[in-house]
Amino acid sequence: MARSTKRFDGWIGGLGTTSGLRLVVGHWPTSPYGSFTDVMLEEADGHRVLLAPTQQVADFVGTTYTFDEVRLVPVEMQVGPATAELRAGDLTATIHLGRRTPLGYLLRDVPTRLATAPRWIATIDTVARRVLPGVRTVGSAGHSRTEYYGARDLHRITDAEVHVAGEDQGPMTGVDPPVRFGFGSTPTAPSWVRITTMIRSATTPA
Repeated sequence: MARSTKRFDGWIGGLGTTSGLRLVVGHWPTSPYGSFTDVMLEEADGHRVLLAPTQQVADFVGTTYTFDEVRLVPVEMQVGPATAELRAGDLTATIHLGRRTPLGYLLRDVPTRLATAPRWIATIDTVARRVLPGVRTVGSAGHSRTEYYGARDLHRITDAEVHVAGEDQGPMTGVDPPVRFGFGSTPTAPSWVRITTMIRSATTPA
């Protein structure tokens, strides 16, 4: 039985606000669907929303994670050395990026080939859960698929301004409670993670 793998290279950022909104943004310069950004929101009442730029992205992400609502909206993100500017429909966010963390330095020292190897990622899953509560590196993506998160760098998010329909969502907080889109959450501390994500499915030869 052969395996089919979709690989996404980019960044994942996660943060919360005092309004109860928790935000996870995936910024993917390299993917099977070209360069794109998608946004996952969990509101204070637990309502989970996907903001996707195309139907193709909405279909794929919507079948990989769990949402109560999917919205097709223009999504744009500009990432600089110190800030990331996000606009997704009526949501805007300015994310201030801090220095690389000690864990980020460790992740950068792992050779890319090893850091993105599914066997390695599965091996360090237990360690990741202890070091970063709520974080998982491997789990089910549904439909007989397995997802692997190969973290390769880590920066703290030092601050963020988030608005929805012009309404300020309040000062930044941690991602608490954890988001419930898939098998794991982002780190509790607001973080900007360099990552390679692989979704592997078993396929039967024709």
